[in-house]
Amino acid sequence: MRIATFNINNVNKRLANLLAWLERERPDVVCLQELKSTKAAFPSKAIRDAGYHALVHGQASWNGVAILSTTSPPIETRRQLPGYDTDTQARYLEAAVRGVIVGSLYAPNGNPIAGPKFAYKLAWLEALLAHAKQLYASGHPIVLAGDYNIVPTDDDIYNPRSWKRNALLQPQARALYRRLLEQGWLDAIRAKHDEPVFTFWDYFREHWSRNAGLRLDHLLLSERLQPTLVDAGVDRWVRGEEGASDHAPTWVELDYKPA
Repeated sequence: MRIATFNINNVNKRLANLLAWLERERPDVVCLQELKSTKAAFPSKAIRDAGYHALVHGQASWNGVAILSTTSPPIETRRQLPGYDTDTQARYLEAAVRGVIVGSLYAPNGNPIAGPKFAYKLAWLEALLAHAKQLYASGHPIVLAGDYNIVPTDDDIYNPRSWKRNALLQPQARALYRRLLEQGWLDAIRAKHDEPVFTFWDYFREHWSRNAGLRLDHLLLSERLQPTLVDAGVDRWVRGEEGASDHAPTWVELDYKPA
């Protein structure tokens, strides 16, 4: 089973990129972030024609998350983090998919750090930690996948020097990510790669052509799934396509068959 996460950075604008990737790589489950689309405007027919069922938590112009699946539709279990039921920002969607609980998440960016956006980021991540703790304790097979908007360590960025004041590298956010791993979750990319792996290259200063990237997109596995991890990687070719998102799809391969 291949489960992937992809910050598409506007699903309608980059639909051709998404469909080309789905056709070539055929992941079984896909977590999408930054749809920038309501559910009504989501390209459901094109996704169905590509062979995928879609569960969508959309928002006009900003944010938005979705879960795609082959074979059978995702069964929704949660649409927001606990305590955020009235939040207008569409950042979390959770579903049962092919015997696995999958959370698609788009954590707040948090910039600028001197203001309410960074405070919101930290509060949202605290809510994620509380929910993740309960999920992990359930013993179910779970993947929490998405754009965490956290560079976990300096080894996950081409050069941290010019990013020191960016919310992605702040010690408070990094500490929250470490606390997630301390709950028992396995960072699948880090488990399979000792060398730096990047999932995001912004559009400025030729960062893509220079491979000046960051690792923002993570797939965390619960205890039940950790022994089933076969491989993990990044479909870098997608970032090099015309009109691409600034993120590349990131995935795990699991040798898992539900009971």
